[in-house]
Amino acid sequence: MLIIVLMSLCVWVYLLLAHGRFWLSRPELPPDSPPEYPDVDIVVPARDEAPTIEAVVASLLAQEYRGAFRLILVDDNSSDGTGALAGDAPNLRVIRGLPKPRGWAGKMWALSQGVAAGKAPLLFFTDADIIHDPRHLSSLVAGLREHAMVSEMVRLNCASVAERALVPAFVYFFQMLYPFAQVNDPRSRTAAAAGGTILIRRQALERAGGIEAIKGALIDDVALAAAVKAQGSVSIYLGHSALASSIRPYPRFADIWRMIARTAFTQLRFSAAMLLVTVCALALIWWVPVWAVIFGEPRERPCGIAVCALAAVSYVPTLRRYRRSPLWVLALPLIALFYLAATVASAIDHWRGAGARWKNRSYG
Repeated sequence: MLIIVLMSLCVWVYLLLAHGRFWLSRPELPPDSPPEYPDVDIVVPARDEAPTIEAVVASLLAQEYRGAFRLILVDDNSSDGTGALAGDAPNLRVIRGLPKPRGWAGKMWALSQGVAAGKAPLLFFTDADIIHDPRHLSSLVAGLREHAMVSEMVRLNCASVAERALVPAFVYFFQMLYPFAQVNDPRSRTAAAAGGTILIRRQALERAGGIEAIKGALIDDVALAAAVKAQGSVSIYLGHSALASSIRPYPRFADIWRMIARTAFTQLRFSAAMLLVTVCALALIWWVPVWAVIFGEPRERPCGIAVCALAAVSYVPTLRRYRRSPLWVLALPLIALFYLAATVASAIDHWRGAGARWKNRSYG
């Protein structure tokens, strides 16, 4: 057992020192003004977003951007009056989405219609549950100077007990899976984005094959980043946002469970082997050191304590970002178990033919 505990220690040393320093919870674009103000089409796909759409549209129309921008809201066959609630403004266009063709993910079909409705050289994709500081668009355009695409992980809602327990860990695990420093390195093959905030050059999107190239993607943000970065010698940026936040609530643990299970097995490419590797990797990272501390032999316990300490230190910057107590580090093994269980549930749903389901649509 000592060998396994030592393996866990080696993994954590690698994660902290050689895995893109994911645990620092950086970078973050500062509020800034670009040297130029090209035209921007803001595309918002929206399906049954009545509770949030008015606040989202108001925040986007209030952008302090000195260039021309237009908001294109694609009402994806909503049943709750989302399109009507968006209101009216000179630079707002509401499109009633066409029926989704076979083989398309709903969000991708809505985005493709929004892209086709505009002609601005810059495209800003954002979700219908995210509110934006008036300086946000300017800061994104400023950050695009050296990149083909800029994306940000917005601040997620963190009010309910379930959110306080699980949302910071969601961000932490995403950073671990896709270290932002590696994403931002043109020499690295790692590619990822956060779908709630993506600013991309129209030319870069067209070179990547357009939205149609990823039309069936359920993890569309990562798919888009991979398609853009695959063009070669292309720089993309992924960071955290201090100027945008999601107002979509996840009041219960079951809500977050469904959010994870919807695409978790898709992330593993529907592979039973990848699921087994994930189970073994999580056991080595999170539960072997805890076992060593509680039940290990005297020579195993110090190593287990060292691993637990490294894991705890790595989580603190993300907890600080979400203004949570450092004591939440004690819950990380249980939180990891929750995420693993939701991933296994995602696989079981897939194997029994249920598939992913979102916004009253099923993706078998």
